[in-house]
Amino acid sequence: MRKLIKWSGIVFGATLGLVIFLLLGAAFIGSNRLTKTSNVQPQTIDIDRSPAALERGGYLFHASCAGCHGDNLAGTEFIEDPALGSVPAPNLTAGAGGIGQTYTDVDFVRAIRHGVRPDGTPLMIMPSGAYYFYSDTDLGALIAFIQNFPALDQSWPAKNVAPMGRILLATGQLGNVLQAETIDHDGPRPPVPLQGITVEYGEYLVNTGDCRNCHGANLTGQQPSEPGAPFAPSLTPGGHLVDWSTESFVDAMRTGRTQDGHEIDGRFMPWEYIGRLTDEDLTAMFLYLQSLPTGATTSR
Repeated sequence: MRKLIKWSGIVFGATLGLVIFLLLGAAFIGSNRLTKTSNVQPQTIDIDRSPAALERGGYLFHASCAGCHGDNLAGTEFIEDPALGSVPAPNLTAGAGGIGQTYTDVDFVRAIRHGVRPDGTPLMIMPSGAYYFYSDTDLGALIAFIQNFPALDQSWPAKNVAPMGRILLATGQLGNVLQAETIDHDGPRPPVPLQGITVEYGEYLVNTGDCRNCHGANLTGQQPSEPGAPFAPSLTPGGHLVDWSTESFVDAMRTGRTQDGHEIDGRFMPWEYIGRLTDEDLTAMFLYLQSLPTGATTSR
């Protein structure tokens, strides 16, 4: 009996040591990914600062960026979790604590389109994989709007990812939160369609709207990696939108309520911000979604 207890203790100790070793290794890998630098030299684009461009940039910002950085561009707490750590969305203005004090045109292009800071480290939870699709004209308008916005004083603490967060990052449990790792920084620019109520422009809006991050690369539905997120349904004709009309789609994006009375959880589906798009743009998005092949729909 004593020998059995002794050997059980040895096995338990060895197992515990192995688990600790693996966890420390995962935390180390996660830390390295957060601090790894890359030499991204973004393409230079023209920044149009005309009134029309500023209006366009504000339209894009309030539909895409305000959910994280706030309508006043001063940033938000965004993630504050004892287990995961703290990841604020920074103040974008030129006020005290804002990155607008130091960011150049090129720095903004690098951050928005490539998900990389001026020092080469990756931005976390920045949907640059979607913003990579922005045309030079739209990206320039967005940057002009940010730079022209009144300076606001708002400081946020530096990002601090807890050990558990680093472990989850290393093991893939947080999904693609470092999108700089998956962007082809030197690849050819994606084609940009003419603005209008067309399938092609609807695809552009779906891509820049980051819909695939939650609903899957083919928009056939998937379980998002965000903790607590509900299943993101298929957006193909054979899926969740099978019996929707253009009007019901636009109404859902405006009100957060589907045609069958389901309340859309705004914590995970940013309908409030998507609903800021014009009727024409929302119609183009729906046209594109309806054009997709039905294919195989991922289920729960």
